[in-house]
Amino acid sequence: MKKIFLILLTSASLVACKQDFTNPGAINSNDAFTTPRTLAGVAVGLQNAYSIGRLSAVYNGITAAGALTNEFRLMNAGNTDEANLFIGGNAVDNLNGIVGNMWTWNNKVIFDADNVLAGANKLGDKNYAAGLIAYASIYKALAIGNLCMFFEQIPAAPGTSSAPATFQTRIEGYRRAVSTLRAAQTALAANIPGADFYANVPTTVNAVFFTNTLNALIARYSLFAGDFATALSASLLVPSSYGGSVMAYDAVTTNPIFTTVTATNNVYQILDSTLGLPATLAPALNDQRISFYTSINATVAPRYRIRGFFTVATQAIPIYVPGEMNLIRAECYVRQATPNLASAVTEINTIRQKTAAADPFGIGASTTAYTGTVDAASLTSEIYRQRCIELCMSGMRLEDSRRLGRPASERKRNFFPYPTREKDNNPNTPADPAG
Repeated sequence: MKKIFLILLTSASLVACKQDFTNPGAINSNDAFTTPRTLAGVAVGLQNAYSIGRLSAVYNGITAAGALTNEFRLMNAGNTDEANLFIGGNAVDNLNGIVGNMWTWNNKVIFDADNVLAGANKLGDKNYAAGLIAYASIYKALAIGNLCMFFEQIPAAPGTSSAPATFQTRIEGYRRAVSTLRAAQTALAANIPGADFYANVPTTVNAVFFTNTLNALIARYSLFAGDFATALSASLLVPSSYGGSVMAYDAVTTNPIFTTVTATNNVYQILDSTLGLPATLAPALNDQRISFYTSINATVAPRYRIRGFFTVATQAIPIYVPGEMNLIRAECYVRQATPNLASAVTEINTIRQKTAAADPFGIGASTTAYTGTVDAASLTSEIYRQRCIELCMSGMRLEDSRRLGRPASERKRNFFPYPTREKDNNPNTPADPAG
């Protein structure tokens, strides 16, 4: 079933946000979105479309954020789309493949997730429907969040040929992602999915996965939207001991960064032990997260290589890591209307002093407590530093750099232009940002 619905998703005609994602040779949509098992198949296809291959949101988000913020070094200028990201500015144009794939595949996931949600709401089995709603909502929210991290405005909802999509601001988009996740929590609270649902989704998905992933993503996107109270309260619900929120891979559906980047050494690599940070923010040389996220090759250039979650073809990639929640809380404490700088320092120190053994993914710094100035500006810089190290290669660094007020010189571009395919087919497409 999984393979059938991967074909349904990936063989679609990828056009602008009129979003007529149809394929005459695939399963009829009336069949795909009406029965519990077929809806589960399409829901599993959401993860496949989001996370597998060079076209995916996972590959393009990690690649774009790392290239635009100096996290990576280019290995082969013959990879033109990636190479232009490393140049930045106007070299990243409307025809760039990374830009186009980021737009198309995230919108595709949103479109199909909406169909799953609509189909689930019509099912008589409300317990099964609740599982479908939660699963589809996670990938819909991730796709919305990805678009918001790279584009100033995003489609407010899927459009049609006769009524092309209108646009909303990226902050409105983040709020929409949170609303999607909240609706999933409501569905799960009303009806508990049973074994028949879990038998049709990846083995990593269970009730604990839903609870923690929904709260973690609510915390993330509330933070990005500037809703610090919600971000703080949601982050406090996520246990630091849980490491089960992952996108799993196997020998057929492989880790896209490993397959395209790590294994080839022919696209990009991690810059070096600074992780591309300026000298004042670079990790201390005894920070054990350097050896978690990088490895050394003493004989073949470059010396520093990608490690972390991208070392073998079947390695899972986290949807979030627990340390993100500490750093969300730290930022909320600093940026809320009445700052609580002491609590921010406590959260920062939890990350600075955490050992690998204390983290379910083995991410640990084992460094000393924070000794810098305790004021909002200094702590904001430290939060950015810790996010860049703890969440290395997560695809969030461009968003973090803008949001936390880093100098524009540390970014090669602020936002993507809108793809030509969108501009040519949707008269509602906004003007391109300056850069």
